Amino acid sequence: MSALYKHFRISKQGFHSRLNREASRREELLQLLEILKDIREDHPRLSVRQIYFMIKPKTMGRDEFERYCYGYGLKIMRKRSYIKTTDSRGVNRFSNLLLEIELITSINQVWVTDITYFRLIEQMWYLTFILDLYSRSIVGYSASTSLRAEDTSLPALVMAKKNRKRDIFDNLIVHSDGGGQFYCREYLKLTSKANIRNSMCENVYGNTHAERINGTIKNDYLIPYAPANPKELHQKLDKAVYLYNNQRPHKSLGRYSPIAFEKATAKGTLQKTWKVCKKVICKTKKHMNISIED
Repeated sequence: MSALYKHFRISKQGFHSRLNREASRREELLQLLEILKDIREDHPRLSVRQIYFMIKPKTMGRDEFERYCYGYGLKIMRKRSYIKTTDSRGVNRFSNLLLEIELITSINQVWVTDITYFRLIEQMWYLTFILDLYSRSIVGYSASTSLRAEDTSLPALVMAKKNRKRDIFDNLIVHSDGGGQFYCREYLKLTSKANIRNSMCENVYGNTHAERINGTIKNDYLIPYAPANPKELHQKLDKAVYLYNNQRPHKSLGRYSPIAFEKATAKGTLQKTWKVCKKVICKTKKHMNISIED
């Protein structure tokens, strides 16, 4: 290898720095596909060029962006269609571990996570949420103008660990889409250290709860709040998550809020078990056992 470095007139450090930059860019491009999917569903007749000026990505110019979108079939759609948004060519993917689960009986058993977008004036922001699938509580979240893992998946996961007050978990599963932010080196280092098992869905139906919380926070809170600047966005996002967790009643939780539900189950006054349907992962659930004591 030393001879090769010498032949191409490049240092070992420079070679590896270039590899790391290329890996980081690839991870960001993979997650950009997920954002483009969301935009395309919200704006089915918006041209790729218009989407470029909506997002204004930092990693590529207009022409490269258009070629990138065309390469993944993201031209204007004439009918509703789900686009395969994960580039699996040459990229490792985790197995869908939810296929191995029959019952969800407690918190910190399964977390689901996803990244979505929110337009603030003329700038695109990216929101990451981590949801405890048992209690429907948002345990971690982040907001940034960058799609890099250190600005999206990593801070959300760090917050989730802090909120749960645990550094090590008992084989907790974190389920996501196939975005690069959930497969980057630092993210995997963090999940491995915390004894977290990584899981990924295989199609658009495999992460419905994470996608649903994206829509709930954006449509029911942030859009009506209409934050005027980044500082307000962070404040309103904090407020939205607090109200969702502590005050918003859930029909599936017996009209409890997520935090109230967690407290009731911890005290033993409420018992609930989710059954995971293996045909449509976590989309169809049966209430197996629920009891409430006055």
